[in-house]
Amino acid sequence: MEQSKSISMCTPNSVQVTHVFDIFGYSNHRGMGNEKFIRSGTFSVGGHDWSIRFYPDGYSTDKVEKDYISVYLELMSKGAKVRGSCDLRLVDQSTGMSASVHKTELRTFDPADLSRFAPQTSNFKKRGDVESAFLANDRLTIECIVTVIKDPHVTESKPFPKIEVPVPPSDIAEHIGKLLEDDEGFDVTFCVRRKTIGAHRSILAARSPVFKAELFGPMKEARTPRRVTIKDMQPGVFSALLHFIYTDSLPDGDKNTDMIQHLLVAADRYAMERLKLACQSILCENLNMDTVATTWALADQHSCDKLKDACLEYIACSNAMDAVVETQGYKNLKVADPSLIVDLLERTTKACSSSYIG
Repeated sequence: MEQSKSISMCTPNSVQVTHVFDIFGYSNHRGMGNEKFIRSGTFSVGGHDWSIRFYPDGYSTDKVEKDYISVYLELMSKGAKVRGSCDLRLVDQSTGMSASVHKTELRTFDPADLSRFAPQTSNFKKRGDVESAFLANDRLTIECIVTVIKDPHVTESKPFPKIEVPVPPSDIAEHIGKLLEDDEGFDVTFCVRRKTIGAHRSILAARSPVFKAELFGPMKEARTPRRVTIKDMQPGVFSALLHFIYTDSLPDGDKNTDMIQHLLVAADRYAMERLKLACQSILCENLNMDTVATTWALADQHSCDKLKDACLEYIACSNAMDAVVETQGYKNLKVADPSLIVDLLERTTKACSSSYIG
């Protein structure tokens, strides 16, 4: 099923305005009474009108709060709720730098109730602190930073760009194979019938549990690099085994039946199941009158049940038992292991009978 993807984006949309409210003649406004305020000029932020209320004597008549001045931001526009935040600050007249006194985090301002004011407390700052730190030449400056969050900007949906980056097939086997081909960094040497062959212990151990036990397990020798003698194997077979270990493939030109049979024995010896199966597959494809008997014996010796079944099917389907008996391989098997001949004859007879009944 063909799949596609589209994309759209949402980005925040906000407006921020800083309003400065200068109050000259501060001392003249003292004593105007609690709950009496001076309003700044109206200013607009995000399409909404706002103003600052300044209560020189504080908003509340409570004794605890009478030593505070009160400052509020007020939403003046009617009808629409607004999401926003504000930071009410006082300016140090000597430096011109402002200091935050009260921040209102992002919330909803509703013109229909008291949430239109921020902050929600009348205790803005103690009068003594204001007059000692922020008053100069009878002037007080209030700075208010208002941020209004508007509807987010959402783009139209567009098809997701389909960019295909071609990835070449894996070439790890080629690179690892080059280590063997270039004789680089060998740390173990094998002596196979007077021929010396180098390899890398870590690669061998990663590919074969038998090599791992011999090279890194309790069987390993203390000295490194090591020399290991390989018995009962031809140098060409061992080289083909190493080629498969490094490249996961058989060498070109080494797929004749005799080589593959020896390589199957080596694969079984070093517990390399994939190589063992590959050898069985090739032997199945190359079965003929001359090789079927020896292949049967090999399959029995190394527990290759599917290969044994292939030998039986070949004999049964071709009705070639008489011809097989005349081959040198059959005669050699008869001398070496007569019990296998009996087993082969019995199984072939049953296979032929089943084929005939079918």
